[in-house]
Amino acid sequence: MAEIIDGKKIAEDVVATVAATAKDLAAHGVKPGLAVVIVGEDPASQVYVASKSRKAKECGFHSVQHTLAGGTSQADLVALIEQLNVDPAIHGILVQLPLPAHIDSGAIIQTIEPDKDVDGFTFVNVGRLGTGEVDSAFVPCTPAGSMLLIERVRGRDLSGLTAVVVGRSNIVGKPMANLLLAANCTVTIAHSRTKDLPALCRTADILVAAVGRPEMVKGDWVKQGATVIDVGINRIPAPEKGEGKTRLVGDVAFAEAAENAGSITPVPGGVGPMTIAMLMANTLVSACRAAGVEPPRF
Repeated sequence: MAEIIDGKKIAEDVVATVAATAKDLAAHGVKPGLAVVIVGEDPASQVYVASKSRKAKECGFHSVQHTLAGGTSQADLVALIEQLNVDPAIHGILVQLPLPAHIDSGAIIQTIEPDKDVDGFTFVNVGRLGTGEVDSAFVPCTPAGSMLLIERVRGRDLSGLTAVVVGRSNIVGKPMANLLLAANCTVTIAHSRTKDLPALCRTADILVAAVGRPEMVKGDWVKQGATVIDVGINRIPAPEKGEGKTRLVGDVAFAEAAENAGSITPVPGGVGPMTIAMLMANTLVSACRAAGVEPPRF
């Protein structure tokens, strides 16, 4: 049976390091500052933003939330971001997606100062990561957290290992592949058009599933002893819990995959907690750079 990778525990370790370093930064007169911007009343976004703000306060950050009406114009949103770009008390800027339909999300993301882009979505940070400048890039939080989970099992140097990333999104799949390449892995990105996906997955020492399809990756797709990172979070009906009830599952059929895998992340409790922990880590790194202090390695 596979080792279960405890994302909750590893995320707590990351947050503890962040909080301790934030305390040390106070001696330099610097308090890490995170500004979260939300436009409109999307309920899921409200929950995410509240949890990010709460975690930032736990870490001892200066935490600011800007809640704007759904009808806010793109020009007004740009003006707010430009204000935050030049505010020395703010080290990280996060614009909660999705934005209302009348606002161009891509243009808004590119307005953020790259050195405060703690989500890692600006072209500058994408370019840094894509050219192997991992130490100077802000890496999107979900792949960054996934990579940390892999390192805890496999170490930092993945030379000689084969990785398959199922999913080619800009937020997870592509940055994940770049991180694995930077760690000397041999990487294949697979997707919906890939021929014989099960056979390809069976070649992977490290298998990352990020497709958003519940339990798509079956147990017999997993190579014996592989490390399986399940990025998916899907709600499916759970009639056994009662009428109208649901449960969370990943993109991997967990029980089957755990029979073959050497190590595997559960859903929930795997990659999920790492995402918010890495947001805190990125904000701390930005504050360290602003103070001229060497940031910690996570």
